[in-house]
Amino acid sequence: MSKYEKVKKELQTNPKIWLITGVAGFIGSNLLEALLKLNQTVVGLDNFSTGKKENLHQVEALVTKEQWKRFDFNEGDICEFDTCKKVTAKVDYVLHQAALGSVPRSIADPVMTNSANITGFLNILTASKDNDVRSFTYAASSSTYGDHPALPKVEQNIGKPLSPYAVTKYVNELYAEVFAKTYGFKSIGLRYFNVFGRRQAPNGAYAAVIPKWISLMLDNSDLVINGDGETSRDFCYIENVIQANLLSATASESHKDNIYNIALGDRTTLNELVKLIGNELVANGIDTESEVLYSEFRAGDVRHSQASIAKAADMLGYEPKYKIEIGIQETVRWYINNVKSRT
Repeated sequence: MSKYEKVKKELQTNPKIWLITGVAGFIGSNLLEALLKLNQTVVGLDNFSTGKKENLHQVEALVTKEQWKRFDFNEGDICEFDTCKKVTAKVDYVLHQAALGSVPRSIADPVMTNSANITGFLNILTASKDNDVRSFTYAASSSTYGDHPALPKVEQNIGKPLSPYAVTKYVNELYAEVFAKTYGFKSIGLRYFNVFGRRQAPNGAYAAVIPKWISLMLDNSDLVINGDGETSRDFCYIENVIQANLLSATASESHKDNIYNIALGDRTTLNELVKLIGNELVANGIDTESEVLYSEFRAGDVRHSQASIAKAADMLGYEPKYKIEIGIQETVRWYINNVKSRT
């Protein structure tokens, strides 16, 4: 039995109280679904700046009425300290997912990104410390590697940030380290690498590439690749991220005050990604007439990204079961059934 299976079995027999910030978002709502299905009690916080009520409605439809009653939703903002104090009271585990993501958004509005990602982070971290939360896990980012050229990315080797978003996520890590040294309040940061999956928003100026491209191809609209298409990323399916969060929350004290890469440990180019999505649409009986167009490289982007996941594997027992092919299969099917019907 894997470490993850052991953790889930233990939780089912020994339920805890969890807080998920950004609970109505893509990752937050998936964590909520997983925890409620394990019969955990979940406190949720979201201000709906990027999260959607629809995501919560979908989770409600996927769990039992008894499980849904274990969910206490709070509409509020992590930038309000009193709100953070309230939602962290009597909580065992915090999974801090709330943030303003997207490199382009941070370039367009660095002040708002700073407020949510630094002030908000400091608020929830301080409130968790003050309320003696047992475990604090937060969403870090692969953007922290910045201009460091080496592949695969190893946790201790980072470069200079390439965007305001990257700055904010690095500051989170610095605050977490200082809180461990100054107050003895240890936490775990999970550096996510291009997470994708069900309930990820396909529309808007800052939509992630996979849901956006699936939506465009379902609509027979052309899609644009920034650069020559040989830019590569370590795409990580949402189920792997859920595993990482549960393993981190329940990790031993000696494995806290640490940063872990959460990814697949592989690379896929954007040109390869387009083919994977197109092939999966065809496998589901959908032919797309979309054309691939190429434009200038996007400001703030790194050329290649790939994680070493050895540290998370060794210390947390992280074993990503979902390769990109399986993740794309499940994601495409979800969008076909839930997001857009062909006309």
